[in-house]
Parts: sequence; structure tokens; C-alpha cells
Amino acid sequence: MEDEEAAAVLRAVGRQIRMWREAAGLRRAEFGAAIGYGEEMVSSVERGRRIPKPEFLDAADEVTGAGGKLSAMKEDLEKARYPKQVRDLATLEDEAVELGAYATHNMQGLLQTEAYARALFAMRSPAYPEDEINRQVAARMARQRIFERTPAPLLTFVLEEVTLRRPIGGRMVLRQQLERLLEVSTLRHVAIQVMPTDREDHAGMGGPMRLLKLRDGKTLGHSEGQLHSRVISDHREVQILEMRYGMIRAQALTPRESLAFIEKVLGEET
Repeated sequence: MEDEEAAAVLRAVGRQIRMWREAAGLRRAEFGAAIGYGEEMVSSVERGRRIPKPEFLDAADEVTGAGGKLSAMKEDLEKARYPKQVRDLATLEDEAVELGAYATHNMQGLLQTEAYARALFAMRSPAYPEDEINRQVAARMARQRIFERTPAPLLTFVLEEVTLRRPIGGRMVLRQQLERLLEVSTLRHVAIQVMPTDREDHAGMGGPMRLLKLRDGKTLGHSEGQLHSRVISDHREVQILEMRYGMIRAQALTPRESLAFIEKVLGEET
């Protein structure tokens, strides 16, 4: 576990599971057989080394007679399930009434299909273990609940043309990703724009960015680098990002032109 906050949650849940198991007079092997998991998995969960799935907690609750106390921990574990930087970003996105994002090398995370996201994480170097790939993908997919929020936030995206053409995960994954863009673009609170590669004037040469306007009126920026990402709160720096993002949107194709462009690229892939 990469951060102490999540690790503490896992240790606390593991202790509770062990206490309820012992109170029920069950050995780990007996307990595992009763809930449908191996003894090694039970041991890892009780030691805070593995994140139990919701069905693990429900079964453990029933077998030990915990009366809902173990099942109630699912909400805490749901937050610990994802990396800290993703949890922090998701919290900001949940508070946003407006979000703007500019993507350069690959599809913006909120727009990615599960297959596309999995292909991205699978090509990381050094390589992620399979469990970490699953964790990262689940976290990215969970953030897409922003599209279903009520009231709906205003969401704008500017994508470099190359993100529509780079076949991450293969041609089939790319086609599904382009279809996903067309689907999302039909939402009235979403605007997707494409920045053509042949543009001579481009205000986004500094790299990808996000802008989040929160309910309290404050605007924050977010940027990602090779190894780190950071939230930008200094109002002078945020103003610079706002100006750049406004210029990027003005230089890109309009949403209507972008929709036609995406359809054209999809047609080339079929």
C-alpha cells in the first residue's frame, strides 16, 4: 500500500475481521472455507496486506454474526482501494461545478474506456503487477461517475489529434474509444474539442492540464509530470492556466467541427 492513510484503514478492518472470526471460534482455514476464500487470502486481509472485496465483507459478516458491522466497512474500504493521488483528485472532481481538461499524448482519463485505460497501465515502465493494474483501472473508472452527477457539472475537454489516432491497446480498442467519445459528446453538459496537429499557433505547448472550479467559487489547477502530479492553488498560477486553456479552446476546432473530425477518424479505422 503506497500511503499510510489507506494502510491504516486496511489494518483496522483486518483487526476487526480477525476479532469477529476469533469470537466465532473459527480458525482461518475454517473461516475461509465458510466464506469461499482460501486461508492465505484470509491471512492477508487480517494483516492489512490485501483489500477485501465487498462480497468478502458481506460473507464474513454473515458467518461471524457481526450484525452488519463488517459490511458497514465497505464505504471506508472503497476509498482505500484507490491510490492516494486518485482519491485526492476524485474528491476535487466531486466538488467541481466546472471542469476543463487538455490532453496531449493519450485520451484524457475521464474519457477513457476500461480497455483503453488497462492498456495504458499495462505498458507502464517499470511494469505494474497485475493487482496494481486492476487497482488503477478501477480507480479511473470510478472517477467517471462525474458524468452522472446531479446537478451536472460543465465538462470541457480539448484533445490533441494524436490522441485520436494512436492505437493504444490495438485498433479494436481505439475504435471503441472513439465510439465512447461520440457517446459522451451527446451529453448536453459536455463539450469535446480537437486540436489539429497542423495548427501553427498553440497555447498548450506546456503540456496537459486540468482546471476545476469548485462550489465555493475557488478555481484550482492540476498538472501531471513524469513521476508526480500536483494541485495548483496559487491564484496567479491558476490565472495563467485559465488564460492558456481559454486560448487552447479558441485555437481548437469547435465542438461541432470536432464531432465531425472524430467521426472521420473513426471511419478511417473501420
